[in-house]
Formats: sequence, structure tokens, C-alpha cells
Amino acid sequence: MLYRRSGMPEDDELVLCTITKIYHNSVFAHLDEYDKQGMIHISEVSPGRIRNIRDFVKEGKKVVCKVLRTDPVKEHIDHTVRRVNDNQRRIKMSEIKQELKAEKLIEHFAKAENEKFKEVYDSISSQILSRYEYIHQCFKDVVEGKVELEKLGIERNLAKRLSKTIIEKIKPEKAEVRGELILNSFSPDGINIIKQALGKANGTVRYKGSGKYELSVTAPDFKSAEMILQQSADAVISFIKKSKGKGSFARI
Repeated sequence: MLYRRSGMPEDDELVLCTITKIYHNSVFAHLDEYDKQGMIHISEVSPGRIRNIRDFVKEGKKVVCKVLRTDPVKEHIDHTVRRVNDNQRRIKMSEIKQELKAEKLIEHFAKAENEKFKEVYDSISSQILSRYEYIHQCFKDVVEGKVELEKLGIERNLAKRLSKTIIEKIKPEKAEVRGELILNSFSPDGINIIKQALGKANGTVRYKGSGKYELSVTAPDFKSAEMILQQSADAVISFIKKSKGKGSFARI
């Protein structure tokens, strides 16, 4: 991956790391996006007591970490694996996956145009990354007609040719996420109460039996879909509880 960020990561930032060295009480990991080294104390590898740290991490393994603290002077970075939840890990890995796809598109473009991949990447990345966190976010806006590469400062002829390739290769995508609601109402009018509760959801509901309902949400990106799914589930459960029923939600 060519993508690099300058400076030091911020506290609580999620970063993609590669495990490089494993010791008895700590792990060293390379922050792929910053090209820097960081340390993970054994207490931040996994919840609970760890007898053998190698049961949880391996050299060369990619992991999503959260930055705990940094020392810009010493360039020391402490981060954690155990404080990253499944949702955060999915979102971060989705971003990295999309960025790798954007880099692959640039590579194919450079090959088709008989140009060097690294030179093309370097010529556009500084302009794009001054406005976007990731290059794939810019490419998405190009597809949706929200931005023009030339207006970002990219040379006119290159911008025109690359935009054509982006529009040809990238199709508008939709992210779908799902969860399961378990709803119970003890009211004589329980069926109608549950119907009203499910009406609060912004998504598609499918009855699974035994008071279980699958809720699915489709959105332009994974982060938005996750947010809508959780807000919908909260609204449904809040209505049920106000009606003296019970409700729970679990992400599928």
C-alpha cells in the first residue's frame, strides 16, 4: 500500500498495523499508514489474563489498533488491540480495502497509459490528500459528479484521462448491514404495538419467528449504514420499552 499519512497519529485514532516483534510482555507493530513503529503492552493485547502472548499475535499479522498516547519528541506511540470493537474494526478494514482498490485502479491506469505507477500516484496524491482523508473518497465524489480532479490542482490532461477511467471502472456501491431485533409486548394490543415499534425503523424488516425480526439497512457507505442501523434499532427498542415491553438488538 502506497498510502501514507504525515506527522503523528492522534490519540484514539484507529490505525492499521503489522506485528513486527513479539516479546514476553509487549508487542511492537508497524503503523502502515504512518510508516512508524509503535508498542502494544501485553495488557492491551486482549482482555483477561494472557499466559502466552503468541497465542494472540503473530509476526506479520495485520491488526487494527487504537492509539492510546504519543510522544512527538521521542516519536513513541502506545496503542491497543483489545479496546477496538468489532464495529470499529469492520469500518477501518473497509476503508483500507477501498483504498487498496483505488491504488489498483491507478496502477491499471498507469499501465494502460504507459506511465509509471509510482509517478502517477505521487503526482495526484498530494493534491487529493490535502482535501480528503483517503484517495478512494475522492474517486467516489468523481463518480457522483461532486468534484473535478482538475479543480483539485491535478494537471488538466491527466485529470481528464484519469477521471474517464474512474467513471468507467467504479460503479456506485451500496453497503448493506443487518441486525436482529427480539421484541416482546405483554399488552393485549401487543401485535399493534410491535408493528408501531417496527415502523420506527429506517430499513427493511423481515419476521424470523419467535419474536425475532431481521433489520437490514442499505446506504452509500458502510459507516452510514452502521449508523442508520443502530439509530433504527434504538428507536424500535425505545418505543417497545415505553409501551412496557422488552426489546434487544444484536448485530449480524
